[in-house]
Amino acid sequence: QWVYNILEKKAEADRIIHENPDPSNGFVLVPDLKWNQNQLDDLYLIALVHRREIKSLRDLTAEHLLLLRNILQEGKEAIVKRFGVPGSQLRIYLHYQPSYYHLHVHFTALGYDAPGSSVERAHLLADVIDNLATDSTFYQRRALTFPLRADEPLFKKFQEAGKV
Repeated sequence: QWVYNILEKKAEADRIIHENPDPSNGFVLVPDLKWNQNQLDDLYLIALVHRREIKSLRDLTAEHLLLLRNILQEGKEAIVKRFGVPGSQLRIYLHYQPSYYHLHVHFTALGYDAPGSSVERAHLLADVIDNLATDSTFYQRRALTFPLRADEPLFKKFQEAGKV
């Protein structure tokens, strides 16, 4: 619900760094709650897409390329304009599995070792765009590995199914 509150400007409207209001190909860029905004070493922003039916990387197809390209381009432009950090100094990625199921993209300072920014969980947005441009169903068909903690409900489901 907190994601929808941000998108509907019922909460955190004053924290919005950039918005593309297009309902199909737009998004809102906000500072992540983990970032105190006092220094750029641990810069951390999140782009939340307006479309509610896109839950994760698995839902993406070539139909979403304009949306993803908008996030990549406009996100970098907004960050350099507001914070002076060029795109070459950003890590821009999606998590799989995500911590919540509403498509969002992470923008972090390249030197910041943000939680979940490692290769096991993070998929670079530029790579996602290239993969979808080559094969529209790439993320529906591809096996995606991801780490799970032993106390996570999904891990317990894998155990019950005899997959771990």
